[in-house]
Amino acid sequence: MAEDERSILKRFSLGKILLPVFIGLGTTALLVWNASSKAPSQPLVWTWSTSGWMFLALMSLFMRDWMYILRIRHLTDRSLSWWRTIVVIMLWEFASALAPGIIGGGFFFAIWILSREGIDAGKSITVITFTSFLDGIFIVIMAPLVYFTVGRLELFSGMDTSGNWAGMGFFVIFWIVFSIIVVYKLFVAYALFINPLFRKSALVGIFSIKFLRRWRKNMVTTGDQLIIAAGGLKQRGWSYWWPALLTTFLSWTARFSIVNCIVHAFHPDMGFGNDLVMYGKQVIMGIIVLLMPTPGGSGIAEVIFRDFLGMYISVGPDKLAFVWRLMSYYPYIAIGAFLLPRWVRYNVIDPLAKRI
Repeated sequence: MAEDERSILKRFSLGKILLPVFIGLGTTALLVWNASSKAPSQPLVWTWSTSGWMFLALMSLFMRDWMYILRIRHLTDRSLSWWRTIVVIMLWEFASALAPGIIGGGFFFAIWILSREGIDAGKSITVITFTSFLDGIFIVIMAPLVYFTVGRLELFSGMDTSGNWAGMGFFVIFWIVFSIIVVYKLFVAYALFINPLFRKSALVGIFSIKFLRRWRKNMVTTGDQLIIAAGGLKQRGWSYWWPALLTTFLSWTARFSIVNCIVHAFHPDMGFGNDLVMYGKQVIMGIIVLLMPTPGGSGIAEVIFRDFLGMYISVGPDKLAFVWRLMSYYPYIAIGAFLLPRWVRYNVIDPLAKRI
């Protein structure tokens, strides 16, 4: 068992925990220094209005996590206590903060967490696969909705998507990632609800190619797990779906509302006319970050925050990017770094130890 602990904790070593922090803070410092070298840096002014809007930002953050907690507890048929569900979500967010979105974030770690919390393997796979599918539904619905409601020019304002390489890059990445998400979610839907054997056969076939053959055995196991997940979902009715969909849409809406609140906090004279555009831009940003190779999009998120939202921020856009990440990203790294060793000790090393 000690070997299991070392193996698990090695994946979340101090270096890997601090890497996204250094990348994010380093990028922010570089952006602030670059901006201040071109023009005098303006300080952020804290007022009573700022306090009110920052409180709303914190409430949005709380709503985001609370909806995740409600969703997992519902999907596991309340098999976990409230506290155990909170621990699962915090560890999942921690793993996602340290893993690039391009490799699925904390998807596989979340399955392992649930199974170690006493949820059988088949049900763990069902729940995590289903949550990923639900998140995909939100993106597949919301991205076209904001794109055609707000418009390309507004969503990519500040970047020349017709000729500028940077602007075109963001525009192209958005559609590439969105297309991948649509195709993948359709693939998952077909595998989960229509023909789960097809996906297993496809995965095994793909990984039978010579240079991928070393992972073929893992794909056989993955295919079997997906069949288990499909069997669990087919037995569920609308009463299982609608709370899951509702909490998914509320959690993502709250996630994208945080930036709106932060911008209003330091720009009290700004009206509400740009809120829909800012929300839409964050949907686009969230999709683009999924393709980034850095842990949790660190470094990249700060840059695209400035590029996408800088036109609405007259005072320190790079500083507000830091405030945004300070609220919505770094806390999960700190909480996870505190919880993980204790959680591993109880769930992997010593089941009789005092639970966190």
